[in-house]
Amino acid sequence: MWIQHTSSKRYFAHNAIMLTIANISELRARLAAWRRQAASIALVPTMGNLHAGHMSLIEYARANATRVVVSIFVNPMQFDRAEDLAAYPRTLEEDCCQLRALDTDLAFIPTVDVLYPRGMENITRVEVPHLAYILEGASRPGHFAGVATIVTKLLTIVQPDMAVFGEKDYQQLLIVQRLVADLNLPGEIVGRPTVREPDGLAMSSRNGHLTAQERALAPGLHAALLDVGDHIRKGRSDYSWLERQAIHELQATGLRPDYVSTRRAYDLALPDAGDRDLVVLGAIWLGGTRLIDNIRLTLMDYR
Repeated sequence: MWIQHTSSKRYFAHNAIMLTIANISELRARLAAWRRQAASIALVPTMGNLHAGHMSLIEYARANATRVVVSIFVNPMQFDRAEDLAAYPRTLEEDCCQLRALDTDLAFIPTVDVLYPRGMENITRVEVPHLAYILEGASRPGHFAGVATIVTKLLTIVQPDMAVFGEKDYQQLLIVQRLVADLNLPGEIVGRPTVREPDGLAMSSRNGHLTAQERALAPGLHAALLDVGDHIRKGRSDYSWLERQAIHELQATGLRPDYVSTRRAYDLALPDAGDRDLVVLGAIWLGGTRLIDNIRLTLMDYR
């Protein structure tokens, strides 16, 4: 049940109220009122089509802040293919039901015109050098400029005490952390572990595009990354060979790998011999669906 109030809607559930707002000035007024009450504010940015991975981020925010704001915005600037943007699932009603069940305080659901009032072509853009041009950035030109721009806008609008992101999009997380440091934006950027299906597949809104046959093959990416990680933990440091072998094995199972790459965890540089904090990242195509994943490795000195 909801009762409309000006440009907002209030949802009643579990003796709680979830406010939805599309207007920036109204959002800022609400946030200012909370801050006058000494409330801490957590932001969870999403593009909707919420799943258990998103829920884990919201639960963390709920446990660590007085007020939780979840944004839902399918950001056209970060899509490198028009068909990918058109196919992205929009499930706003279901999303709001899930947010109410988690006692979310506020859902910020702006339109494109609200966030890009002069059009995307004329908007000031934020780009993070180097980090935005490798791996996912090399495969999806312009993607991270779209991510960095919208995240900067959301952080500037909400000014949260913390913003929570999933580690499945590991490169995105590093880019957000870098832009916050470089631009001296307020708030802590928190990364939370990837939530997986029982067979290891990382939860993603894109999983819903998979056919039954593709879904059966999809956990192969995680398995391949784990295999690379196992070899590295056992002392292998010939990363390029391990990556080529993983790509060959993915191809043999019917997957189309984009890349498998071992990188230094804190800046995604190619690792030196003494580096002990690593991440193995990979991306594959299944039909028209692109999936990404990663695993972290912390190596012992006696390796």
